Amino acid sequence: MPESGIAHALVTPPRSLTAAVKRLLRPLVKLLLHYSVQYPAFTNLLKQTYVEVATAMPVDGKPQTDSRVSLLTGIHRLDVKRLRNEIVSGNEGPPMSVSLGAHIVARWTAHAEYLDNKGRPLPLHRLASAGGMLSFESLVRSVSKDIRPRVVLDEWLRLGIAQIDNLDRVILLTDAFIPSHGLDEKLFYLGKNVHDHLDACAHNLTQPDVPPLLERSVYYDHLSKDSTLILSTYARQLSSQVMQAFSQKAMELQERDHPNADARHRVTYGLYFYQANEQEESATKS
Repeated sequence: MPESGIAHALVTPPRSLTAAVKRLLRPLVKLLLHYSVQYPAFTNLLKQTYVEVATAMPVDGKPQTDSRVSLLTGIHRLDVKRLRNEIVSGNEGPPMSVSLGAHIVARWTAHAEYLDNKGRPLPLHRLASAGGMLSFESLVRSVSKDIRPRVVLDEWLRLGIAQIDNLDRVILLTDAFIPSHGLDEKLFYLGKNVHDHLDACAHNLTQPDVPPLLERSVYYDHLSKDSTLILSTYARQLSSQVMQAFSQKAMELQERDHPNADARHRVTYGLYFYQANEQEESATKS
């Protein structure tokens, strides 16, 4: 007898799907074990996520019932009811330092007045009294008047995003908001970036009648360690140029679209570089 009293269909997924899911779960499980997250805690999280996703799936424009969610997920109806009552929206937003910081860095790297003749972010005088409109203080206030620039700068210094030189200028250490320190900020971007990449893949696999989303990578093996280091440096150089160009275009369009009531869509454009020892990878899979 099925646990919810509903005859759940036993569906055998394609072997290629289970192989792909097992492979993408390996780095996730590795991360969870690093932070001492054991299997029972993960299964509880997975169960809650199944209920959240199934609840959000449309059924002829009508709200999902507990019984329908139970049928879709195979989770007992009483558990579905309990978990749906526990779902709290709005608890996955970015830390404030991420939300504000990303906007400030985007403006700094996308607006021509903040760039040198090679397109690199200029050092900015810390105070408006020294740098006027081309100061860190003015840059922060152009994005938000609710947070004091000194508070932002102190946080950036803590996260390793910026430093102050001997001329009291703020130097941006990265061309994107990627903290060197700060666990909460790093974990937020883990969830955001991997979610969007995986969702793009899922879209391409489940929506055959619409144009596929961009999802590309280049793959080479049988390289020496030295060659991977050369390619890592080259990838950073190329990605910096591409990401800055994309950011400038996106910033231009966002400022144009801001008064538009339909300006409720978001995009993510990402690049990544990965290197590993094939023998060590094979050992973990055996």
